[in-house]
Amino acid sequence: MCEIFARQDPRRYQPVTRKLRLNGQSTSIRLERAFWDILDRIAAEEGRTTPGFLSALQSEVLEQGGEPANFTSLLRCACLVQLELQGSGGARMRDAARRVAGLPPAAQPGTRTGPQTAPQTGPQDAAMEIAAS
Repeated sequence: MCEIFARQDPRRYQPVTRKLRLNGQSTSIRLERAFWDILDRIAAEEGRTTPGFLSALQSEVLEQGGEPANFTSLLRCACLVQLELQGSGGARMRDAARRVAGLPPAAQPGTRTGPQTAPQTGPQDAAMEIAAS
């Protein structure tokens, strides 16, 4: 089993430092190449540059709870969230996003857990809900 991980291309875990500007501040971030690849893909999917995506992420984190103790750790975990969401697919995507955000799973279609203010959405809407948030 470990052979799968041990034989990966060493360039994937090679540290790469990028100098960039986040919300007007010059900084440098050092991450393994594989994490930069994922962050670049996330940014492209959102129609942003990587520094633009990281700036937006940093702003949202500051709004929700203050400065993270370690921004690079937050970025690595954001990459893991992305991989979890990709792996969960279809109807489970919304529940995976809620779990990652620390929220309870959504009610299954046809069940009621209390007053409903909006119609339930199907699996095809899960990706749009996540992208909109």
